[in-house]
Amino acid sequence: MKLFEEFLTQYNELRKNGTSFVVITMVNAVGSTPQDIGSRAIITEEGLFWGTIGGGKVEGKAIEQALDLLKSENAQLYVKWNLQRDVGMTCGGEVSFFFEKFHNQSAWKVFVFGAGHVGQQLIRSLLPLDGEFHCIDHREEWLSKLPDAPNLQKHLLKDPKELVKDIPSGSFCILMTMGHSTDVPILNEILKHDHFPYVGVIGSKSKRNVMTKELKELNHSDKAIESFICPIGYKIGTNDPYEISISILAQLLEYRDKE
Repeated sequence: MKLFEEFLTQYNELRKNGTSFVVITMVNAVGSTPQDIGSRAIITEEGLFWGTIGGGKVEGKAIEQALDLLKSENAQLYVKWNLQRDVGMTCGGEVSFFFEKFHNQSAWKVFVFGAGHVGQQLIRSLLPLDGEFHCIDHREEWLSKLPDAPNLQKHLLKDPKELVKDIPSGSFCILMTMGHSTDVPILNEILKHDHFPYVGVIGSKSKRNVMTKELKELNHSDKAIESFICPIGYKIGTNDPYEISISILAQLLEYRDKE
């Protein structure tokens, strides 16, 4: 279990960094073989990055195969090798490997401002998905309630709006802090940029009206003000935090798939 958790950590780190790589998994073994079924290795353009599927000649041949796969248009490959005939080893066994390529692409990045009840549920709903997720709050006791995960970063900041300048272009931003008085300073900073495809604030239509008035006083254009969504999510379910988070997640996925 510990080895698999280590694999997931390395896998998620490469995905987060947008690195192309191939995962090699030994799916079958017959006779005398240098590793067990289920052993894995991660190969990047630099060669062996993590793990082992047996070392020596068989691993060298598999790495060459993975590097070829990285350059090809194919995404997967299955091979079955006789270790004597195909690899040139003295072992008399056979091994089967599955190669799966993961392309260089930027991970979906979501920044959730607020670790309150709905924020807790939204983060938990996001974590099983492929992406890089962030939760920002000034309350350590609420951030500490979130699970630890390789694809989650927790930011304890006295002034959360200070993080906005570091948010990468193309990220999704969701504001669900303690109220409109704490949402507006963050939203004010976010609306100074036009490279976030989704900016949403939890709340009602009356809350939006109040925020609109304040944002106009802060000299934001009508176009900028119209660009953020409030209320967020869909009109489904109850006011239970988990059901609210599901309605928000559905909207996030819709916007993500428009990209």
